[in-house]
Formats: sequence, C-alpha cells, structure tokens
Amino acid sequence: MTTFTSHTIESAPEASKKIMKDAEDAYTFLPNLYRNMSEAPSLLEGYTTLSHIFDKSNMSNTERQIILMTNNRLNGCTYCMAAHTTLSQMQGVSEDVIEALRNGTAINDQKLEALRQYAISVNEDRGYPAEDKVKALLDAGYTQQTMLEVIVGTSLKVMSNYTNHIAHTEVDEAFQANVWAA
Repeated sequence: MTTFTSHTIESAPEASKKIMKDAEDAYTFLPNLYRNMSEAPSLLEGYTTLSHIFDKSNMSNTERQIILMTNNRLNGCTYCMAAHTTLSQMQGVSEDVIEALRNGTAINDQKLEALRQYAISVNEDRGYPAEDKVKALLDAGYTQQTMLEVIVGTSLKVMSNYTNHIAHTEVDEAFQANVWAA
C-alpha cells in the first residue's frame, strides 16, 4: 500500500498553500481530504473550484446533498459519508433524508426520491441514465438543467471519493460522530 503524506500548510506544495489556508479558515480546521489532495495542486484546485460551482447550481442544499451522498454511498466512501452527514446536519437537511441516504433506502418525499434515483442511475449506468429515471425526474418537476447539474455533483464525488480510496484518508475528528461503513 502506498502511503500518502497528509500535508500541513507548511509542508504542502506551494500551489496548494493558499487553497489549504482558505479551507482552514472556512472550516476552522484543515480537513484530511485537503491535506491529501494538496499533493496534487491541480486536483485540490479542481475540487475546490468545482465545489464552488456546484454550490451555484439551481438546487437546494438538500438536493445537492442527495446527489453527493448518493454518490458517496455508491462509491463506498466512508470519509465523505461521515463528512457530508455532518455538513447535511449543519445545513438543516432533515434527519429522515440523511438516514435514507446513509442506508440507501427510499426518501419519503417523491420529488427528492426521483432525484436520488436519477443520481443512482447516472452513477451506476455511467452517464447513460435509464429512461424511466429521466422521466420520473422530469415528471417530479426537475428540468434538463438539473439533469446536467447532477453530472457536476457526480464529478465532484469522483474527485473526492477516489482520492480518499487511493490515499486512505482518515476521518477527521469533526466528522467522527457520523462514521459510516459500506
């Protein structure tokens, strides 16, 4: 197994330092994901930039977390499930939605469940979502814009989930209360 350096701001490559400092200021600590990503400044910059772009999507915090946590679960990312459970709680996502996402079970709200099912299909069908999932999403009131923005969230999760798998990122103390196992 390859061991990755969990960088501090001081030990990180120069091109990662400002992004890491900004993350530390925003979170009040430096998440281990950023420490590991900093080894590749282009990855860290890409991840943080795409994260900001995804936050500008046409979706609510709950809807964005549905996409992110669905991908985390499907990709088996224990780090991101713990982190996004914590972030979802901080953003006011309802506990029943969080539990459904952690367990891979249906969300009671039909509109949100249509979004979850579409996100599952985008991930599992590698960008060829099943027609019934597309129809259900659109019938639920979502748009073609939503269909494409799910790709943004899925892409974001490929970056973080795969980094955590490869680097064996340790779950931060701040997320320990929400540890999750696939």
